[in-house]
Amino acid sequence: MEKYQYYSIQNVGEEVTLKGWVSKVRNLGGLVFIDLRNRTGIMQVVVRPENKDYELANSLRNEYVIEVQGKIVERESKNPKLATGDIEVESSNLVLINTSKEIPFQITDDTTALEDTRLKYRYLDLRREVLRDKFVTRNKITFATRKFLNDLDFLEVETPILCKSTPEGARDYLVPSRVNKGKFYALPQSPQIFKQLLMVSGFERYFQIAKCFRDEDLRADRQPEFTQIDVEMSFVDENQVMELGEQLVARIFKEVKGIDVSLPLMRMKYDEAMDRFGSDKPDLRFGMEIHDITKCFAHTDFTVFQNVIQDGGIINAIVVKGEAPNYSRKDLDKLTDFVKTYKASGLAYLKYMDEVSGSIFKVLHEDEVEDVRKTLNVEKDDLVLIVSGKEKVVKTSLGALRCKLARDLNLIQEGDYKLLWVVDFPSFEWSDEENRYMACHHPFTMPKDEDVDKLLTDKAHCYSKAYDIVINGYEAGGGSIRIHDQDVQTKMFEALELTPEEIDSKFGFFVEALKYGCPPHGGFALGLDRLTMLLTGTENIRDVIAFPKTASATDLMCDCPSNVDEHQLDEVGLKLK
Repeated sequence: MEKYQYYSIQNVGEEVTLKGWVSKVRNLGGLVFIDLRNRTGIMQVVVRPENKDYELANSLRNEYVIEVQGKIVERESKNPKLATGDIEVESSNLVLINTSKEIPFQITDDTTALEDTRLKYRYLDLRREVLRDKFVTRNKITFATRKFLNDLDFLEVETPILCKSTPEGARDYLVPSRVNKGKFYALPQSPQIFKQLLMVSGFERYFQIAKCFRDEDLRADRQPEFTQIDVEMSFVDENQVMELGEQLVARIFKEVKGIDVSLPLMRMKYDEAMDRFGSDKPDLRFGMEIHDITKCFAHTDFTVFQNVIQDGGIINAIVVKGEAPNYSRKDLDKLTDFVKTYKASGLAYLKYMDEVSGSIFKVLHEDEVEDVRKTLNVEKDDLVLIVSGKEKVVKTSLGALRCKLARDLNLIQEGDYKLLWVVDFPSFEWSDEENRYMACHHPFTMPKDEDVDKLLTDKAHCYSKAYDIVINGYEAGGGSIRIHDQDVQTKMFEALELTPEEIDSKFGFFVEALKYGCPPHGGFALGLDRLTMLLTGTENIRDVIAFPKTASATDLMCDCPSNVDEHQLDEVGLKLK
């Protein structure tokens, strides 16, 4: 089979055979013009009145499938918007291969069809060039990945899709067993345990383009099933893993976008990222960093700030440069509503124009207003936005606000990429739902050497050998050095308050494997869907997945999840409540 042929002005005079779909038909002064569309793009076909197939050409409708034979000629009226805009094909033979029903929406890049309609008819939506190009990019990413890792002697190994449920993170998707009634498989949230077992097996260098499944609430950049580039290595430390990870990302950027990524990438500790940007995935394409101004109000008479400080809270602010005159009270009320969605109690503000004003100006002393100016290096017409309260709420709400303002004010340049590693993540995070500390990443993440002794005594200040690669405010991937020492793994399970019975039932086979000469190992995973999102410039992850689910985890095209009949339930020994 030959590769696709892409035609240009150099092909004038050649006889060709084209097959594809009718994108548009126009009858102009007797001449019939057909836009024929296939994987290579669009080619204009002209059928003259004296042509034997003229009546057939006139009868064609959008999305009919046709075959055209003819000669490539130079167009009189050229179209610079098309790659083939300098040429057209004069048809000598036209064949109708198949007809089409009237389509539910126009297949154009600028379609106005609702997303739900496009998802219901996804096979039609994917005919649009703007979507198809995203899958060309996705293919380039996977090809570059396989070439890069294969050249470094990594083995591509498939791990099971049906596996054991180990609910220590997102919820598992469960699969009932007909052969073993009353028992269940789970779909893997990631190949985590299996890739570690491959290290125990002596494979030393593994990778996989892996399907993963998580039954969790969805958003624009998350799907219930997703794909990750999974990598694991033996006899490495965290620096070696990160060096390989950023080299892979740099190779992908170069081959897919022609962009040279400067290496090594900068590294920022988790605590610094949260302090300066209110997020463990900071967007560095713009400034507007978060600043602590608690000391400015150490002796304040303002009751709200007094109470916050007495309760051990903080007062933080961001500066919106030169925008004070442009934000009305109504605009600021909308920003207040926005931060409240992140559990902030409110949003205070000061406008430093010819005269200072703001929601809290009248309750502050003049020296406090001046202290804020000096601390934040405020200039004329700057707007200062302030949130006070518990540290986590303050940082998270201001972190989200700075990103919203950057989008609203067009502070982000198209095609600008900022990459970094966020390192030294906490080993644990408190769960109000579980009323206990949970693993921040997963229970097999190695603590920092100096923090191993804190696993049982000081969980709040225990950090791990974990790292995330962040691109433009998105977590594009991450990983960790794994626990290979049996005693440390036992201590980690104890810190997570797992009983010996729970450890044995959830991880018994894995714990047993650690007793057979487990090498030190670590790895990372890159989100293929999210990486494709970033490199194609879309903010909707559904654009880069061939057959995605909606925000409510439903497939509108296949109409699932759906009911199953009683016979199927009986076979697996289930009865619905």
